[in-house]
Amino acid sequence: MMLDTPHLDVPFYQPAGDEIDVFEHAWKNRLPLLIKGPTGCGKTRFVAHMAARLGLPLYTVACHDDLTAADLVGRHLIGDGQTVWCDGPLTRAVREGGICYLDEVVEARKDTTVVLHPLADDRRILPIDRTGELLAAPPSFMLVVSYNPGYQNLLKGMKPSTRQRFVSLRFDFPASEREEAILVGESGCAPDLAKRLVSIAHALRTLKDQDLEEAASTRLLVYAALLVRDGMDPVTACRAAIVESLTDDPEVADALMEVVSATFGR
Repeated sequence: MMLDTPHLDVPFYQPAGDEIDVFEHAWKNRLPLLIKGPTGCGKTRFVAHMAARLGLPLYTVACHDDLTAADLVGRHLIGDGQTVWCDGPLTRAVREGGICYLDEVVEARKDTTVVLHPLADDRRILPIDRTGELLAAPPSFMLVVSYNPGYQNLLKGMKPSTRQRFVSLRFDFPASEREEAILVGESGCAPDLAKRLVSIAHALRTLKDQDLEEAASTRLLVYAALLVRDGMDPVTACRAAIVESLTDDPEVADALMEVVSATFGR
């Protein structure tokens, strides 16, 4: 769990459409939000941008198979010879009127997501069985969850009873011009480098579901741009930041490097 406190500097975010408007209207109307899209396309950055924009504390939880309801709500801890209740990130967000963001929510155990139901409908309450509390979420509280539809299967899909409690946004990789603007804004790299990195990403994304399990994300392009801006050779930077992060197969890596080398005229 990570707490990002509001500050004057709003994290850089390049809008793709009306997602900012949808987020703000959902928040004003006390509606939970679901964001779906591939890994590294900007979901987490968008939520951080909106939390800072609205001046709200942000609690980010990276969901996983072992995440329990107690991890979200809280538990009793023993210290100095006494038992003390410790709020989890979801409870803190409710008490403070902030945003609780559950990243890759479908990775959490099914019994964990049930805790979200009373918060994600018109009740907006959080029952804490172990303390007997029934917390009513203040107007500024917002529940935001995300997942990658490409990872979904029968065992790790979001139940309709959960999904239909949310307003939803679909994210995808940015169009070329927007992705180039993101790279320049995030890394401070030259526009020409941004254009080349985006062209590499587009070429590699055509291999998704063929030679690659996952597409080249905008996040990886930013990493490569940062390395090059710091003086690293572009081809070496692309191998370290993009290619080796996409595959463990040496032959596939060599094939991807041919795209990189051709882009930089090597």
